Amino acid sequence: MSQARPEGTGRAERLAQTRAQDPPDHPVTGMTHTGSMPSVALDGEPVPKDGALPDRATAGVGQRPFGVYVHVPFCVTRCGYCDFNTYTASELRSRGGDATVSRETYAGLAAAEVRFARRVLGTADIPVSTVFVGGGTPTLLSPADLGQILAAIDAEFGLEPGAEVTTEANPETVDRDSLLRLRDAGFTRISFGMQSSRQHVLRVLDRTHTPGRPEACAAWARDAGFEHVNLDLIYGTPGESDADWEDSLRAAIDAEPDHISAYSLIVEDGTRLAARVRRGELDPPDDDTMADRYLMADDALTAAGFHAYEVSNWARGETARSRHNRLYWTGGDWWGVGPGAHSHIGGTRWWNIKHPAAYAARIADGISPGQAREVLSEADRRFERILLELRLAEGCPLELLDGAGRRAAARAVADGLLESGPHADGRAVLTRRGRLLADAVVRDLT
Repeated sequence: MSQARPEGTGRAERLAQTRAQDPPDHPVTGMTHTGSMPSVALDGEPVPKDGALPDRATAGVGQRPFGVYVHVPFCVTRCGYCDFNTYTASELRSRGGDATVSRETYAGLAAAEVRFARRVLGTADIPVSTVFVGGGTPTLLSPADLGQILAAIDAEFGLEPGAEVTTEANPETVDRDSLLRLRDAGFTRISFGMQSSRQHVLRVLDRTHTPGRPEACAAWARDAGFEHVNLDLIYGTPGESDADWEDSLRAAIDAEPDHISAYSLIVEDGTRLAARVRRGELDPPDDDTMADRYLMADDALTAAGFHAYEVSNWARGETARSRHNRLYWTGGDWWGVGPGAHSHIGGTRWWNIKHPAAYAARIADGISPGQAREVLSEADRRFERILLELRLAEGCPLELLDGAGRRAAARAVADGLLESGPHADGRAVLTRRGRLLADAVVRDLT
């Protein structure tokens, strides 16, 4: 199942971090949860203290699309379903030791890592095409602090003309004035964590905003001049009915965003939600129900003029698509700033140390915050291209597949999982039914 996350940090980047292993066989999967910082520890080789990258990684820097992801690890409270690298104020006080970090000091730390990234990547011209600030709750930082981080990115690398600059936002942490100031700071796109329109569903998820607040925020964001507005939805929460999900879809569509993400809930080990399911307080998500809810979403969103350009993302036209997430899905380069953030440059992937205090200590010492890294083999990179590009509306080239994979693709066409027309033209494109079984299709093709 797709992991419920605010757009971007978890989902597209974590999917782009997938290692060469068999994907789980679930309907409507996404293995999403991009990047920012899943709680799972990964193995890898040490990152040099100076952050130096292999020559083969830096050889094409500047020739591939380049983005920056900024992780803001702060939350007021922890949602019961979330297993991301986030911290409440009390958690930072209890675990931070002498090397403390706070919302007030964080912008300076993030800007320092941006300067470190510039030194590692050298003097090549590397304009930034996309910036995504995720979390956590980025809007717990002031618009001025978020603007400070963006200004550092622009000063060190330069933002391309028309760069897409996105922040996630929890509805209760913004108002009309803060949205105006975020727009003035240079943000062009905003993603609100709506999740559901029903109070009892929000309560199970431990979401603190009131129903109707995300819709109001969407209107305020448009009034503030944001070019693009996303609403993020979760389906399959224990206790949610079909009518509840229909109401959430209707409310999201009526709010008139130009992008909607809809993700099925996954119960992550170690979360409060997992503990409640284990104790029998809540029923676990049901795969058949998830598939039905996905089809309901696709029907409603398509009828409202949205197009599914990726398995779990719908946009009103090509310009409304998330360019930053597309960078992940198509193998671009990005530098991940912040505790636990993941980066990818030319086939080398690394991830930062997770705790904010340890991260701050490394930044203060002028050394890489990277905890470990992996250099992807050509086979790994081919696998990831298939895994990621197959989720897109245009699919992936059949030339990426070996002989067994091409034979599996032909069977998938016969089984109604891949489109016949694109297959004849040399591409593997999921049908609507294929989207429900994306993981299984990837497994067969690889």
